[in-house]
Amino acid sequence: MAAETAQETSTPNRPLRRVVLQYALSGVAALILLGAAGVYLLRHVGHDEAIRNARQVAELAGRGVVEPNLTPAVLRGDPAAVAALDRVVRKGVLQGRIVRVKVWDAGGKIVYSDEHRLIGSRYALGGDEQATLDGGKTQAEVSDLTRPENRFERPFDKLLEVYLPIKGPGRTPLLFETYERYSSVAASGRKLWLAFAPAILGTLALLWLIQLPLAWRGARQLREHQAQRERLLQRAIESSEHERRRIARDLHDGAVQDLAGVSYNLTAAAREVESPATASLLDEAADGTRRTIRELRSLLVDIYPPDLHRTGLGPALNDLVAPLGARGIDVDVDVPETLQLPPGVETLFYRCAQEALRNVVKHAHAQHVHVAAAVTDDRAQLLVQDDGCGFDGAAEEGHLGLRLLADLAAESGGELKIDSTPGHGTRVTIVAAA
Repeated sequence: MAAETAQETSTPNRPLRRVVLQYALSGVAALILLGAAGVYLLRHVGHDEAIRNARQVAELAGRGVVEPNLTPAVLRGDPAAVAALDRVVRKGVLQGRIVRVKVWDAGGKIVYSDEHRLIGSRYALGGDEQATLDGGKTQAEVSDLTRPENRFERPFDKLLEVYLPIKGPGRTPLLFETYERYSSVAASGRKLWLAFAPAILGTLALLWLIQLPLAWRGARQLREHQAQRERLLQRAIESSEHERRRIARDLHDGAVQDLAGVSYNLTAAAREVESPATASLLDEAADGTRRTIRELRSLLVDIYPPDLHRTGLGPALNDLVAPLGARGIDVDVDVPETLQLPPGVETLFYRCAQEALRNVVKHAHAQHVHVAAAVTDDRAQLLVQDDGCGFDGAAEEGHLGLRLLADLAAESGGELKIDSTPGHGTRVTIVAAA
């Protein structure tokens, strides 16, 4: 008993654990995607922030260090003035990331550089550089080391070039330019996003961990609500069965028995009266009463069918086809006595046969009906075949009874097949797993 209880307790939990595990795995996948997207965005933000810092450093160096120390002698190329500016630049600018400094005039002449071989050289200014010289904003870009003015920077592999406008003596417009190691920019950006990555990834992981017990609780509540609905549905079905049984019992013990007594009395009265006309009327009334009894008994079978699991499918089908004889329809039932079917398949076959025979009575105008059930290769089959008027495919689509049959078969895991031709009857086949 304890083992059965443990099994009943663990069985519902297995699907529940599977659902929560699927949710957890999807959460991990979402965490990885969000984490990757977050790291990607942080890297870009860190890179942009590092370039912004490089601009700020260049502005500080150009306007705070170099610009105040530019003299007319430096612009003329006086060696003593250039040497004095060198000392200021090497002390305040060329430390760490910045490896080169250049100062250009409006004509493209390098008036100062810590690389003295460039001083006095003249090169054409690019469009961006000219726009910056004319009063534009600070610009930053990867330096093109193939250009002749950058030939002395080629050993540094990759540099970030930052240039901004400054004022020389007499407010002469000049272009200040720094060359910074790109590796230091990348390292600065990496350091920045690495500082935030643990907090973001940790927050995502914590959110995922918090959601797991909530998901477990939600899944359990959903499962409990589902079980509760199933119990309510089962109770409703049981109540319906009880009510159907009560109605069938009341009809059988009440109206059917009373009508049977009336039919006997009418038959007896017909034998005792002397008037032939009266006797004929009494016989007709007795026959009508017996027809009503048969119809009521057919209704009883519809309301409360026999216990298939106790009586078997064969006897139940024989009871089901009995009323067709009174309508002049010849019916034969072929069900082996040894036929054993699962309860669900027995119920399916009985309900399908009931609906098929109802359609025969209402629409087929048949003279003969054949009902058979058998099992072949683990497949159970029910056949209901008539020699009635039949129908075509278009009529089948609008036939409510056939749609009910198809729905009934599909709901029970079976398969319905209907073959019919106008004037050649109808063959209804239900196949299900035995």
